[in-house]
Amino acid sequence: MTLTPEQQTEIETARGGATPTLRPTVPALEAMLFTAIPVLDHGFIRVVDYMGDDSAVVQAARVSYGRGTRKALEDEGLIRYLMRHHHSTPFEMCEIKFHIKLPIFVARQWIRHRTANVNEYSARYSIMDKDYYIPAPGQLAAQSSDNRQGRGEVLDQPTAERVLNLLRADAEQTYGHYEDMLGEEIGLARELARMNLTLNTYTQWYWKTDLHNLFHFLRLRADSHAQYEIRVYAEAMMETVKAWVPLSYGAFCDYRLGAVTFSAKMMTVLKKLLADEPVEQAGSGLSKREWSEMLAALGR
Repeated sequence: MTLTPEQQTEIETARGGATPTLRPTVPALEAMLFTAIPVLDHGFIRVVDYMGDDSAVVQAARVSYGRGTRKALEDEGLIRYLMRHHHSTPFEMCEIKFHIKLPIFVARQWIRHRTANVNEYSARYSIMDKDYYIPAPGQLAAQSSDNRQGRGEVLDQPTAERVLNLLRADAEQTYGHYEDMLGEEIGLARELARMNLTLNTYTQWYWKTDLHNLFHFLRLRADSHAQYEIRVYAEAMMETVKAWVPLSYGAFCDYRLGAVTFSAKMMTVLKKLLADEPVEQAGSGLSKREWSEMLAALGR
């Protein structure tokens, strides 16, 4: 993880001051506030602000039920009911803002989630840091033979070393040329010089979202099938969410992250399987891929 001296000073200043507030706070998240959590070789995430907690979810849900609602329900039971039945708006009452340092190619995948407010470091105004992502050898794998967007077998050591050397050399060369173009001899505009940088160069942004959309992001990106380089960011964010809204986090893990959805046709097959009736893929109405996914989910 790489923090500039200015960023380190900012963190120390923020953590050194305390401001009284009447707003609900979460001690477990307060302890993590502003602190950078390392991700990959030079990346990090840190929580810089948040609003609401588990009680905000409950409060919003009970308001929506109107007067006369029984209030004897425990908060956890209500939150789990909301998650189980896809009542999303109460979770939108909580918001969180992250400061994230990540490789550009990860950022371009991340930005497809169009449900957050984003402000990215501008290479038009500032000079990019000389930080670029170099994977660990164990993360270098060949193209999967059955998944067009996934990895297959890990490369052997000589091949992996060759790839690492290419990545380092290209990143060093392009950043060197970037510096040359910005230098006094050429003096190229920053907005033009940046085009030469490799996609493994690190960028930074502030990313603010509500809890409902954060859960949607985490369901996709913390999944074992997600690309490793974005999955590790999602996993780090999961730790902050666990500290922030433990009841909502637990419901999310049970009903979203660790859950499986079956289609209507799959349910027909499952009922036959439970009744010990013979059923084959050919007559099920499921494609081969759907059939294999269903069996994998059932551990068959």
